[in-house]
Amino acid sequence: MRQDRGKDERMMMASVWKPIAMALVVFALPVPGAAQDAERYRECSPDGRLCFALETVAEAPHYSVTRDGKPVIAPSRLGFVLRGAGKWGNRVALGEAVRRDHEGEWEQPWGENRVVRDDYREIRIPITELGKTERRIDLIARVFDGGVGFRFAFPDQEQLADVKIDEELTEFNISGDAEAWWIPGGEWNRYEYVYNHTPANQVGTAHSPLTLRRADGLHLAIHEAALEDYSGFWLQRVEGQRFRTMLAPSSQPWKVRRTAPFVTPWRTILIAEDAPRLYAAADILLNLNEPNRLGDVSWSKPHKYVGIWWAMHLDKWSWNAGPKHGATTQHAIDYIDFAAKHGFKSVLIEGWNEGWWSESGRNFQFATAYPDFDMDRIAAYAASKGVEIMGHHETAGNAGLYERQLEEALDYYQRHGVHSVKTGYVADAGGVLREDPDGTEQWEYHDGQYMARHHVLVAERAAEHEIAINAHEPIKDTGMRRTYPNLMTREGARGTEYMAWGEPPNPPSHEPTLLFTRMLAGPFDLTPGIVSLQGREGLLPNTLARQLADYVVIYSPLQMAADLPENYAKAPDALAFIEQVPVDWERTKVLSGEVGQFGVVARQRRGGEDWWIGGVTDETAREVELDLTFLDPGRRYTAEIWRDGEGGGIDGDRFAMVRETRVITGGEAMRVLMQAGGGFAMSLRPLD
Repeated sequence: MRQDRGKDERMMMASVWKPIAMALVVFALPVPGAAQDAERYRECSPDGRLCFALETVAEAPHYSVTRDGKPVIAPSRLGFVLRGAGKWGNRVALGEAVRRDHEGEWEQPWGENRVVRDDYREIRIPITELGKTERRIDLIARVFDGGVGFRFAFPDQEQLADVKIDEELTEFNISGDAEAWWIPGGEWNRYEYVYNHTPANQVGTAHSPLTLRRADGLHLAIHEAALEDYSGFWLQRVEGQRFRTMLAPSSQPWKVRRTAPFVTPWRTILIAEDAPRLYAAADILLNLNEPNRLGDVSWSKPHKYVGIWWAMHLDKWSWNAGPKHGATTQHAIDYIDFAAKHGFKSVLIEGWNEGWWSESGRNFQFATAYPDFDMDRIAAYAASKGVEIMGHHETAGNAGLYERQLEEALDYYQRHGVHSVKTGYVADAGGVLREDPDGTEQWEYHDGQYMARHHVLVAERAAEHEIAINAHEPIKDTGMRRTYPNLMTREGARGTEYMAWGEPPNPPSHEPTLLFTRMLAGPFDLTPGIVSLQGREGLLPNTLARQLADYVVIYSPLQMAADLPENYAKAPDALAFIEQVPVDWERTKVLSGEVGQFGVVARQRRGGEDWWIGGVTDETAREVELDLTFLDPGRRYTAEIWRDGEGGGIDGDRFAMVRETRVITGGEAMRVLMQAGGGFAMSLRPLD
């Protein structure tokens, strides 16, 4: 055994993520013994409780995962279907393994936790076919205390250079009876579905993250990390509780095409005793991504925004030019005035540019405004008020047209002082339009390899213009914000617009489910703050306090105050909370929660001593006890609370909200009642 710090030190010193402590890396050379048997390898987490094993069963590669010696993932097969080269994984042998230990931490420029621990043990095992071709694919596994990530590395080799993957055959054979929370994969509405809650053996084809809870209480979440130049996967249930990856389709005969050497995204399994610890384990996804490639991203600033948006969803205004046009010069100025008065840093403006309602977005012009929208005047007025414009690029799924105009579009925004852009890809699944170099048009899925490459291209080009991205109808988040910190937030789930016109609207269980499913992947632009509680057809199935709680529970570094300015004037107590709540955090703790039932989250303001707590519940009223041991013991705090009032809840007065102030002491406990479909929000500021 030898120690070698040099490689990791060079990598980490070159990163602008400023590691807090230099990583210790230990490479262990293969040694004789049972653990080094050619047919089986095993690697365990730093605390020794979680173990990953790779073995051959009937000469086919299988992996398994145990926790405290008990199975979590039963032996699960690995393999690929390679175009022109048949199936890989039928007859293989395992080569000599190389092991590596890593201990370290790094700092995020923005996020839920400023400092992220990154401790794991890694094993790399060559897997070589038996027979004439002897094609080799290496498996790399990293075992953390809170989960496992593994990926495949295709080395440079003559017999497998131009790699065309028809399908990846990675399986996840769940051990122990489990229930699952999931949305369907491959359906027309992308990721925007109400979550199903079923036994695991009744799941169909699901998007990830797929969250499971076993009968013994153990929680699992299956997802992927570092999806950059590869097709995203869906989880197809094969039988019982055995799932197999199904790569999102491509316009090409194959689903992925790469030139060796390359690596696949990481396949990740988060494992924890309960839902709050499952959420904490999600930092593994960030750790499995490469450090920042962009350099200084100080221009990518977390903030709250308002916008010309909700009125369109209420059908009061339109995106397209005409008598109901929302994106007019005067409307923009009115919103800028509101933002400046109440401390919002930017104004989102949708529907300002030429080309709306054209087939497949074929007529979009990303640097040409409608005649009733004076961008020069609006940008200058915003700057005079200390406010920025948040840009908007809807593509209607025409990614090819967007790429052709991308440089012009980003330059246009940069010249007008825009540092953040909301992108949109509204189109049915399989309805993304690409353009080949020869002008041929092809149809792609939102989560296929083409779009994985597209989103990286947009991030890179936007960074050159000091612009951050808020992607809607996106490819799923897989922690890529570590590598590209201007990928600040995205959608990829049902947002608040479904509360305006959804059939059905988002149920009260939506956010308690999102917290432990979609939110494991990364920030989500939920667009909360509908203090009027008014959709197109009636009141939202929420309470006023619940709309405030969402700002703390559902994380995004870009948080919208989505309601109309006139509605905020009627709800001064609610507006006061939205004005005050931070969007960038030092530390985050999920205090309690159960998937789909309720969740309570505490977050400390980045660079400050104040804490903010939010809680949400499903259709059931419940009183929660807040364990305040995370506060300084014995220190006094002023607690300002916005909670559901007496007679409130979705079956009572949804506007009933109490705003009160108490003095509490760190280390103690307090109780808060959430009415049905309701919630609470709270600030805690030190008194001394």
